[in-house]
Amino acid sequence: MVAEEIIERREAGYDVDAVAPSERALAAAGDEQLRRHLAALEAAPRSPGWPYEEPSGLAAIEAAQPSAPARARLTLDEPALAERILGAWLGRCAGCTLGKPVEMWPRAAIRRHLELLGAYPVAEYLPPAPDPMPAGLPELNPSWREATRGRVAGVPRDDDIDFTILGLHIVETHGRRFSADDVAGEWLGLLPFLRVYTAERAAYRNLISGLRPPATATHVNPYREWIGAQIRADAFGYACPGDPCAAARLAFTDASLSHAANGVYGAMWAAALVAACFAETSTAAALDSALAVVPARSRLAEALARVRRMHADGLEWETARDELERRHGALSPVHTINNAAVVAAALLWGEGDFGRTVGLAVQGGWDTDCNGATAGSAYGAMHGAGSLPRHWTDPLEDRVRSAVFGFDGAAISDLAARTLQVALAA
Repeated sequence: MVAEEIIERREAGYDVDAVAPSERALAAAGDEQLRRHLAALEAAPRSPGWPYEEPSGLAAIEAAQPSAPARARLTLDEPALAERILGAWLGRCAGCTLGKPVEMWPRAAIRRHLELLGAYPVAEYLPPAPDPMPAGLPELNPSWREATRGRVAGVPRDDDIDFTILGLHIVETHGRRFSADDVAGEWLGLLPFLRVYTAERAAYRNLISGLRPPATATHVNPYREWIGAQIRADAFGYACPGDPCAAARLAFTDASLSHAANGVYGAMWAAALVAACFAETSTAAALDSALAVVPARSRLAEALARVRRMHADGLEWETARDELERRHGALSPVHTINNAAVVAAALLWGEGDFGRTVGLAVQGGWDTDCNGATAGSAYGAMHGAGSLPRHWTDPLEDRVRSAVFGFDGAAISDLAARTLQVALAA
C-alpha cells in the first residue's frame, strides 16, 4: 500500500522524493514504520508549478466545471424510454462479457491473440482459448469458459454488473437524495468483501474499522483515482435520462465513499455521458455534455478533450490509440484517466456501429471488461435495444449472475423495467 501511495502521490503532483522510502527500506519495514512512511507521504507538498486544479468536494468540483453546452431536451415517450433503458442494460452486459477474457491484457497481446484466431478486428464474442495457448501470450482470464463465443449462456458474474444492479437498488430504496452512508450500508449488507477490489476493498475495510465517508475514500487507499467509481456510475445515468447534471451528482455521492479527485470525476463523467445519450442525437454531443461535469483544469478533462480533438482532426483509430498509450501508458491499467479516454475514443471511432464500438473498447486494452461495459451502455442508451444485433444479445438469455445478495439470476428485462420506474419518477 505504501508503494502504491508513492505512485499515486507522484501522479497527483506531490513532491515525495525526499520522504519516499526505497524498495529495500519498504521490504524491511514493520507496521509502525510503514504507518510513519504513509504519514510522511500525506504531508508532502505539491510540486511548484503543478498546473491542475483537482478538488474532491462537490461544491468545489462544480465551481471548477466549465460552462456547460446547451443540453438537448429529452423527447422520448414512455415506450421509447423503456426501449432505450433496456438497450443500455443489454449493451452494458454484452460489452462487459466481451471484455472479460482479456481483462488487463496489453493491447498488442490482444491483437496478436485475435489475429492468430482470425478474430481481429472484433465483430462478435471472442473465441474460446486454444489448447495450448500460443507462446508469449498471457493466460486468458478464467472467465473465458463462460464469456467466449459459443460458451456465453447468460451474463457471467462481474463487479461491473454487480454495481449497476446495486446502484439501481440504492435509488429504489433510498430515493435520489441517498447519502454516502446509505451506499455504505448497502455495501455492507449486500456485497461480499471478496467480490470488491482495489479502492472498493480499501473503503470496505475502512468501514469495518469504523470510518465514515469521506474518510473511507482516503485512509490507506492509494487506489482512490482508479476506475472503480467509474464502473459504478451507469445506473445513475439510467435514473436521470436527459439530465447529465443530476446523474453526475448521484454518481458523486456514490463515488465519495471510495474515491477522490479524478476517481470521482470519472464516475460523474460516465453517469453524465449515459444520461446525455438518452437525449442527444450524436456521440460527439453526448461526450461534450459529459465533459461539462468534469473540472476544466483536471487531468481527466485534459485527456478527454484531447480525444475529441484527435477525432475532429481525422486521425485513424490506431494512431489515436498510440497517442493515448504515449501519454497515459505509465498509469495503472485500471486507472480512471486512461480508461475513460479509451471509452470516449471507442464511442467516437465506433461510428454508430455497436460491434465496432465495443470491439474498439476491448481492443484498446487496459481494463477491457469495464471499457466494453461503459461503451456498450452509452451506445444502448442512445440507440435502443432494437439496434443491438441478436448475436450479441441472444446469448445473454435475459439473465445475469450477480454477487449482490438477492439478485443472482435476475432477468435483464426486469432490471430494465425497474429502472424505467425510477426514471419516470424523476
